Amino acid sequence: MAVSPRSLPHDWSAALAHLAAADPRLAPLIARHGAPDIAPRKDPIHALARAIVGQQLSTAAAFTIWGRVIAHYGGKLPAAAAIIATPDPVLRAAGLSGAKTAALKDLAQHVLDKKVIPARLFRATDEEILAMLLPVRGIGPWSVDMFLMFTLARPDVLPVGDLGIRKGMQKHFRLRALPDAAKMTKLAAPWRPFRTVGSWYMWRLLES
Repeated sequence: MAVSPRSLPHDWSAALAHLAAADPRLAPLIARHGAPDIAPRKDPIHALARAIVGQQLSTAAAFTIWGRVIAHYGGKLPAAAAIIATPDPVLRAAGLSGAKTAALKDLAQHVLDKKVIPARLFRATDEEILAMLLPVRGIGPWSVDMFLMFTLARPDVLPVGDLGIRKGMQKHFRLRALPDAAKMTKLAAPWRPFRTVGSWYMWRLLES
């Protein structure tokens, strides 16, 4: 099954040094898990389409359904016009719900209308990307945060809506309750400008 290819491994050494100094409690996590496997992907639309397909599914189910969708197009994501022209029953037969079929086509329509321009995503600010992607059906703030982190490898993203990171921060900072967005932002301030990497270690902390 085709995947969105990554570039060469990203160098996070500056982030690791900063985080270990700014928040010494991260040092054991850094030593245990090493550097994040986060690097920019070469095809942002492919990544967005796959994210839409995989929402609220297990990893295995998302992999299977995405493989069926891609197989219909010969193993790779086609041009936006081809997605729009695909009859809904074909995509539904691959395992997509009606909502995800509509969302995938809405993404394609935004690309066709040049409201989402792939090349621009690489150089736009985080705020500009948020404004560009939120109008797409099926893409919310959490999806944009994941896109910024794992597709564009932006270094300073704090996904305050992610339950795993909230739980990780609760454990890491020994809080009695799950932190809200304001609390998370305050606690993660020392991690800047590498909150993406700090957040990644919160997921690893939950796995430990």
